[in-house]
Amino acid sequence: MSVAQIETMGLPRVAASAGTARPIRANGARNAVEKAAPRSGGAGSTGNRLAAHVDRNRIATFVKVAETGSFTAAAASLGLPKSSVSRSVAGLEADLGVLLLQRTTRKLALTDAGRSLFRRVQQAMIDLDQAVAEVSDANDQLRGPIRLTAPTDFAELALPGIIARFLELHPCVHIELSFTGRRVDLVEEGFDLAVRAGTLADSTLMARRIGDSDLGIFGSESYVAKHGRPRSVADLARHNCLFMKSNAGILPWRLDGPRGSVVAEVSGSLVADNFGFLRRAVAAGIGLGLLPVGDLGGQSDDLVRVLPAYGLRGGAVQVVWPSSRYLPARVAAFREFLVDELTRCHRTSRARNAPERG
Repeated sequence: MSVAQIETMGLPRVAASAGTARPIRANGARNAVEKAAPRSGGAGSTGNRLAAHVDRNRIATFVKVAETGSFTAAAASLGLPKSSVSRSVAGLEADLGVLLLQRTTRKLALTDAGRSLFRRVQQAMIDLDQAVAEVSDANDQLRGPIRLTAPTDFAELALPGIIARFLELHPCVHIELSFTGRRVDLVEEGFDLAVRAGTLADSTLMARRIGDSDLGIFGSESYVAKHGRPRSVADLARHNCLFMKSNAGILPWRLDGPRGSVVAEVSGSLVADNFGFLRRAVAAGIGLGLLPVGDLGGQSDDLVRVLPAYGLRGGAVQVVWPSSRYLPARVAAFREFLVDELTRCHRTSRARNAPERG
């Protein structure tokens, strides 16, 4: 639930000023939940009067801080400066007269009052999010933001054309794309969708499979014409081979073939940590490289696959999203469009680069 969404619901807002702030009491303070929620005892009760004047935006900000575990992550998710998030929570504590968060230089921890308040209002915020989204989705035209994260090399090759076609169909949607090679926490960082390759370790995510991230050996037509086509794994030793480097180190040429796994003895003049760059280097004729067989960018026409019976098996390529979050119509529509387009590109590329039979 963003601050902007809270404001659109017309919920009351309290201006932050020294004159309206309530001092935080160390002892004898009532439970924050009792103060923030309506209580029996008549319209003139202290709990009802206080609940009517508590800033709902501050509650939404507090919930996001509690969910993400830090002011920095909450600020990124809400699109606000960290200082604003910190002041908002401090203002809520002042309004309620209790401490909700224990702050240290290393981490934040909920106090008993903070846990009670968080437990009571979190589901209400989720329900409000869903209600706003459902009302918005009642319109025929899709509109609003979609946040997507994907590996840099994959995004550069595959996504520009797909996004362009989707935005042409839905001009009131706007997409924010984050390029990164790290595993993003979708909930904590506020992303709707992600494209990932490999094993899906997070059980809280839902996934749609696109294909496999298998690698094959490729060279440019000019390189093969000049240096010849290798006829066996042993022939690779006389070729200039380009290497992919990840956080785990340089990717070895441990190839899966008709008779099992074999390690190719190769050397070369270039190491890179980006498949997009590596593909362009291979296309420029520098040497042979291990590249995705299912090139989702559909840009393998100028490359030749050599030793097609050999390659490196990879994990699944998937579109994933948080299972606990209501999916707005615009996000669901983009997910289906993305899966369909990527699956089509993947199948076309694999068919083009498949080993010849017979």
